[in-house]
Amino acid sequence: MNGQPEDSLKIENIVASAKVCDSLDLQMLSSQIKDAEYNKKRFPGVVLRMQDPKIAALVFGSGKVVLTGAKSVDSLSKGLEILGNKLRALNIDIPEKLTYKIQNIVTSADLGTPINLNKIAVGFNLDRIEYEPEQFPGLVYRLEEPKVVVLLFGSGKLIITGGKQPEDAKKAVQKILSDLTNLGLM
Repeated sequence: MNGQPEDSLKIENIVASAKVCDSLDLQMLSSQIKDAEYNKKRFPGVVLRMQDPKIAALVFGSGKVVLTGAKSVDSLSKGLEILGNKLRALNIDIPEKLTYKIQNIVTSADLGTPINLNKIAVGFNLDRIEYEPEQFPGLVYRLEEPKVVVLLFGSGKLIITGGKQPEDAKKAVQKILSDLTNLGLM
């Protein structure tokens, strides 16, 4: 396997949080910003969807923001900058340099070959896995280092979630490959 699983890594979603100010008037925001969605009964924040990058910003009255849908770390900075500019345009006092904290990176990968989840379930460290095929078709594998959760599917496809930096997914795939190879399952 010429390092193919690492090459198949693809960020599907990054969720990050930021604090842009101490408080925001959501009613005012939703009336002043084009395409802002605000339905207090359904969700306590204003939803602002950006097209480039394709990111949704969930803006709360506390001045906290959750950015979701980013496919790269770079697009997070760009999305936060666009949001900051929209708020500044409404004369809201927003710091010049906004910073975010990554909460979760969801990445997909492909081992390039089908895998036998029953054998993996028997071979892997039992207190780190959950496998109940009647309820969910994937095997849930909780890694310690990096601290992520990997969903393994019989097709050889993986979903890695809980990462805080893009390298976490790569390390997780390398760990899974070495575990599978050690068990003679790759």
